[in-house]
Formats: sequence, C-alpha cells, structure tokens
Amino acid sequence: MSETGEAAVRRGHGSESFFVLGEGLLGESRGGRDATAQAAPAFRFSRMGPRGRAIARAARVKVAQAMTAGGGPFSDIPAGYTYLGQFIDHDLTFDKTNVTLGTAISPANLLQGRSPTLDLDSLYGNGPGDPASAKFYGPQGLKLLLGKTDAVGRGRLGAHQGFDVPRDPARQLAVIPDKRNDENLPVAQTHCAFIRFHNRVITQLGSTPPAMRFAEARRLVTEHYQWMIRHDYLPRICDPAVVDDVFTNGRKIFEVGVNATDVPTMPIEFSVAAFRLGHSMVRGAYNWNREFDGGAGTLDLLFNFSGTSGALGFGARLPSNWIADFRRLYPFQQAALKVPPAKFNFARRIDTRLATLLGELPLGSFGATNTPQDPIDANLAFRNLARAKMLKLATGQGMVTFLQSHGVSVGGLSDAQIRDGNGGASLAGLTTAQRDSLVANTPLWFYVLREAELNNGRLTGVGARIVAETLHRAMEGSTISILRDPAFAPSLGPNAPAKFDMRDLLFFAFEGKPALLNPLGD
Repeated sequence: MSETGEAAVRRGHGSESFFVLGEGLLGESRGGRDATAQAAPAFRFSRMGPRGRAIARAARVKVAQAMTAGGGPFSDIPAGYTYLGQFIDHDLTFDKTNVTLGTAISPANLLQGRSPTLDLDSLYGNGPGDPASAKFYGPQGLKLLLGKTDAVGRGRLGAHQGFDVPRDPARQLAVIPDKRNDENLPVAQTHCAFIRFHNRVITQLGSTPPAMRFAEARRLVTEHYQWMIRHDYLPRICDPAVVDDVFTNGRKIFEVGVNATDVPTMPIEFSVAAFRLGHSMVRGAYNWNREFDGGAGTLDLLFNFSGTSGALGFGARLPSNWIADFRRLYPFQQAALKVPPAKFNFARRIDTRLATLLGELPLGSFGATNTPQDPIDANLAFRNLARAKMLKLATGQGMVTFLQSHGVSVGGLSDAQIRDGNGGASLAGLTTAQRDSLVANTPLWFYVLREAELNNGRLTGVGARIVAETLHRAMEGSTISILRDPAFAPSLGPNAPAKFDMRDLLFFAFEGKPALLNPLGD
C-alpha cells in the first residue's frame, strides 16, 4: 500500500526527509542520525499544529506489531474506495515538475507544480503540449493512451486492448505520469478507469473545435472528479457533519484567510497521519473477478501483478485473467451490473488494525531494493510511526488543544478510550509504562484511527477536521476548481445533474456496458 507523499520525500541510502516551510529540511537516517541531505525536496510541506513528543522506539515497535496482527471487521464502505483514496493521495502529492525533464518553467509554474492540488496532474502530467508528457497521449494529443493485456487463453482470456495502463515492454513499468499508480493492481486499474473517463469525454466533445477539445475535456473531468470527492468520497470516510461544516462555513485551522488562488501547501499532519486512514481499509484477500473468486485475489498477488511492487507474473503486460471486475468493488444500482452479495468486496473498517501482509511490505512498494537489516523497517505501521517521530508531529492530544483554541468544538478521547479502543489493536503487549506513555502522548495517526474505531469506522473529531480542511484547500487552490465555480453541476453520468459519484464516473467511462466493466464475465 502506498505511503502518502512518497513523491514528496527525498530518499537515499535508507534515509528520507521532508522540506517543511519555515523549518527547512527535517529528517533522519534509519539509524536515527540527523539527515544531511544537500538540497531540499521539491514538494512543499507545512505544519498545521504544534510539535509533539514521540513515544520510545521499543513502544513504537510493539504498537506497530499489534496494529499489523490482522485487519479489523468489514465496514459498509465498498472496497473500491480504499484504492480511490490512494489515487487521490497520489494526485495530491504528485510533483508535476518531475515530468518536465528540463523544459523551461516559470517560477510561478514551478511553485504550483510542487504543491498539492486536485487537478489530476498524476493523470495528465503537464498536458499533451509538453514534450516530456507527450508520451502519455495518442497521436492527436487528445486521448490518453491505454495498454493491452497479455492473453492467457482464448475468448475472454485473450488479449484485451484498453484494460491495462500503457507499459514499457522492456521494463514492465507503466508509462504514466505517476509511477506510484502502478504499485498495486487495484490502484493501477483505477488509473486505467480514469484514462477511460477522460477518453470518453473527448469522444463526447466531438463537435468542439479540436484546438479547444482537450482543455474542455480536462475541465469537465477535473470538475466531476472534485465533485465526486466532495459529495461521495469524503462523506464515506469522514463524519458528514464535519465535511458539510468545512465546505459550507470554511476552514478554521488550515491556511485560513488566504487568497483562493494562492499556492497551497501540504500539512504534515494530513500527509503523515490523518490521510493514512486507507491503510486500515485494506483487505487481506478479495473476490477479484471470476478467475480469482472466493478470496483468491490475495493482497500479495495484487501487489505482485503490478509493475512497481511485483513482476506482472514475469510478463511484459498484465495477464488478462487479472482484469478488475469493477462490479465487485462498487455497488452499481443498475440490475445488469449487480453481483451476488457473497461476491462483493467491502473495505475493512477504519480503525487501528491493518492487514497482516502490511507488516512485511514488498520492497518495491517503498522504494527499496534490498531487504532491510531490521525487518520492522518493512512494517507499514512502524514506518508511519517512525515518520511522525522524525517530524516531531503533534500528538493527538496536542491537536485537540490546537483545534479547541481555534474555535473548533472537538471532544478529546479519554485515557480509557485510547487504551482500550473498540475491537482495534490490543495494547496488552506493551508494558505498563509504555501504555501510559502512549495514552499521554498518542501518535497522531494512531489517535485518528482510534477516533474512527469509536465512531463506527468514520473519521471524526481531529481526523475528520484535518482531512476535510486539507482537501478543501487543495480543491480551492487548484487551477480548475469547483469551489471557485459555484455554478458547476454534474453533466455526465446516468444521474446528472442530481448526483455524480464514483459509480457514475465508472458507468460513464465504461459506457454502462457489463462487458467493459467486467470483460471476464460472471
């Protein structure tokens, strides 16, 4: 599973660092020494709240092990939203300047390109007019390229054009702006769906003059994407009342009062803690399609059949038997697109428990080439807690005080709630002193997940406020923004203008055809 902000982190020889505005370069090596990087990473982070105090390393190890002892109960959130969240994260943290390859850029564009926005830069790169991004587009520079799967049989298992991301056949890797969208199969298939969405919009704009068609298509795609995040994704993962308050009454804690078109920053409290909620939503196994049914789509295989974390089955392209059945990931309302309840995949509850496999990540998923000397360095939960310590990230208690001081009514968790949770990670393996330390100075990521665990699997309190305000600001500061276009209403999909959610996006992108949303059949 992707680690939020990977493109924004400078790595090398086992170390990583963040450039935080007003503070400079923050980081340390895996051995705990201060980072000595010579140049700041390109991406622009900021600190929203106060600095905090970390629990000791021995306690972090035990907490990480407890968190990765097995995922929590299933939720009512369809499993597709787990990887939609990862796609959104990569869009937010994509450094667009990485695809310019030396092309002259103005200082203003350089600043914008290294800042969090919801402009789908991870899909479009710098657009077809940029020489370094032209490889993502077809010959006319209007449609994005799609890939072809490898045949593993005949008929439905033959080669399928348009059901994989485009790939470099010599290296297996995806030819897309953000290579992180090829680190596991569900996010790669999500990226493929967004390519189809854009291409379908281009087709629908056939009467628009060619010189204007791409820009109009990108506007429509981006505005519908932002609308879906606001009205579909966010209310599923956060307390809807918090989301409504932020989008109706404005932000109270993050970049308050700035000009809407000022370049946004990325708060480390969001990147390193609150938006890592999706890690707990990951299942250990999926009813992936008719070929890998009954839980046969295991998480390790979904890593393996990608170009970054795996080897695509040691082929050059995705095998046809691994094409996603989107009907199993999103609950379509159309009768022809429904699947039996036993075949549908719900995400795990947002809580303090993670799938066991995330305790031993594939090396490619975090940019490593050699097995870490200490196995705990491959544990996703430990990596999250280690980053928080490195950045002196605020504790949960510190953020509660910070929010209250800014007029946000939020009740903090009690000591007993932090310690015991509600069916989440057990802290029984910690010593009494370690548990007391955790309860007094709770790592923000753990605190946010504990809040959700006690709120039926939805972010609330501190977590919901950080996520909603950060995404609101990223949307507001985007070049294309529904917040600066209040007259916008959805015009695509079967339910427009009344509604547009991820199901509607997929329905439109795949022309509402079962044979496209599920080419392998029942």
